[in-house]
Amino acid sequence: MDVLDEYTGHVEPGGPAARRTLEALTITKVSVGPMDNNAYLLACRHSGEALLIDAANDPERLLDLIGHGPDRPQLTTIVTTHQHRDHWQALGALAGATGASTIAHPADADVLPVPVDRLVEHGDVIEVGECTLEVIHLRGHTPGSIALLYRDPHGHPHLFTGDSLFPGGVGKTTSPENFRSLIDDVESRIFDVLPDETWFYPGHGDDSTLGRERPHLAEWRARGW
Repeated sequence: MDVLDEYTGHVEPGGPAARRTLEALTITKVSVGPMDNNAYLLACRHSGEALLIDAANDPERLLDLIGHGPDRPQLTTIVTTHQHRDHWQALGALAGATGASTIAHPADADVLPVPVDRLVEHGDVIEVGECTLEVIHLRGHTPGSIALLYRDPHGHPHLFTGDSLFPGGVGKTTSPENFRSLIDDVESRIFDVLPDETWFYPGHGDDSTLGRERPHLAEWRARGW
């Protein structure tokens, strides 16, 4: 698979992946499947261990993303951000091919096609080699939706939001109650505690920053579900 090293946050369906290289971690984004799902491969630059966020579709394409040579990262963990089917179509194949352990929130785990090896709650941490990701539970899009936060000690935070936060608004909800729950969590657990420089990576489409989206929070709440 072709991988571009000039990272903009935009990838095309069927096109090359894009890699962002941080001091201790690389983040590689690729679009898979008919719903233009984003999958993210996070690799610790010191240990060579890797974590995949959302084995959404196209298992062969995701295996190509990891690589086949002796210097490829070792995929040890697959995190599923939430229970919706378009985010786990390749989960069984990837876990079977690599032996990676699977992680999800308990409120969504029973829907997944393979047993979940580790259940995580709000505030838990997930290790990727020498790097640490914090689990943020965002209730509303699904009961067990989670985001993952990497606090880069050498730069700004990086946040992987699944389908709970996009450029232009929060994720789809099915009732006013679920919408209020989601936007309350997004405000209190993300915007109220993280800086504008935080770069976030959604489950579909292009990336954004909290600073770019922050001025529109009141519009989102008024717009409703």
